[in-house]
Amino acid sequence: MIRILESSEACALFTRRAERWDEAEAIVRPILDAVRARGDAALFEYARKFDAFDRETAVVAPSELSAAAERLNPDFRRAVETASANIRAFAEKQLPHEWSTELSPGLRVGQIVRPLETVCGYIPAGRYPLASTLMMTVIPAQVAGVKNICVTTPKPAREILGTAALLEDVSLFLLGGAHAIAAFAFGTESIPRADRIVGPGNIYVAAAKKLLAGEVGIDFIAGPTEILIIANEGEPSWMAADILAQAEHDTDASAILLTTSRTLAEKVATEIEEQLKTLTTVEIARQSIDRNSAIIIVRTDEEAIELSNRFAPEHLSIHDAALLPKIRHAGSVFIGASSPEAAGDYASGPNHVLPTSGAARIRGGLSVADFVKVISTQEITTAALEKLTPAITTLARAEGLEAHARSVEVRGDA
Repeated sequence: MIRILESSEACALFTRRAERWDEAEAIVRPILDAVRARGDAALFEYARKFDAFDRETAVVAPSELSAAAERLNPDFRRAVETASANIRAFAEKQLPHEWSTELSPGLRVGQIVRPLETVCGYIPAGRYPLASTLMMTVIPAQVAGVKNICVTTPKPAREILGTAALLEDVSLFLLGGAHAIAAFAFGTESIPRADRIVGPGNIYVAAAKKLLAGEVGIDFIAGPTEILIIANEGEPSWMAADILAQAEHDTDASAILLTTSRTLAEKVATEIEEQLKTLTTVEIARQSIDRNSAIIIVRTDEEAIELSNRFAPEHLSIHDAALLPKIRHAGSVFIGASSPEAAGDYASGPNHVLPTSGAARIRGGLSVADFVKVISTQEITTAALEKLTPAITTLARAEGLEAHARSVEVRGDA
């Protein structure tokens, strides 16, 4: 049964287990070096070894994507259409805007927005075929105007291939693991070099992204998925279901409920056990519940918020909207009992590629802004530059940069 702890006992639980980064990086580094040095030859050696790759090319032909789309059942196609519409509408709202303004007479500044040229979305396909992740990585890139949108996945799941066809203008590759990340980071004879690689993956994918950050843009380094729920009342069966929805992802996933009510805590714990009896993913969920999850009794809502902000969860569920102004760190917030995390995973619109392992302290989830560059612009008249000259030259000479100062003064001599 899930543990019920006092808040004083929460410290160990809130200290996330360190990922095996040293071990993973030691395994991944030779793979990256080999792909960098030998390109396709090394890439396909690893693909055959790790992915059972047996094709002539990694790219999936448009005809194969179309054939997969035709085999999708009607309910799945309608689900993709509904989810895609909301994801697209949300991304359109997020898109940074171009603007220009005159700060003072003759001093006009602004920004222009330009899409990246080539991006790659990594789509895991180990335990589950995550067609939803394909939508979450491709659609914001489409809204941003990215010209070359690639996705890569290690297995040709019909749902992933078919969804790629429905989204249109997607190049899909059947590659996975660190070697796939390396291929898109460096470019090979058959794989385009990406400006940014996004999407979740196992620890080896994450380690590859970590090692290559700077050589290629990445979103963030994702660890095990997690949810934190703050609730003092409500339907115990709903909360238990939300906890199990997170727990079934992976044996390393974690689900935490913070509540001032011991009665609610005990009811939710009992519900979790009842629902596990009929859950098809019980083997995974049971390990996640036993190893990494808990219900924590807090004294006040303020204590719950303090613990939540300290944890900076990937997913945060609050059953009282009045708590929202006090939330500082979270990947995505689900407000109210009728806003389950699963809605965000699939169809409500906000992106489900979210920061884990405390990274929500420094950024939010994947967004359309990850696929564009915001470029500043400056246009200065002669009169405006003359007014700025004393400030520019004083600062330049204070820094010891004489040529900077002269580059401005020479214009005043013209």
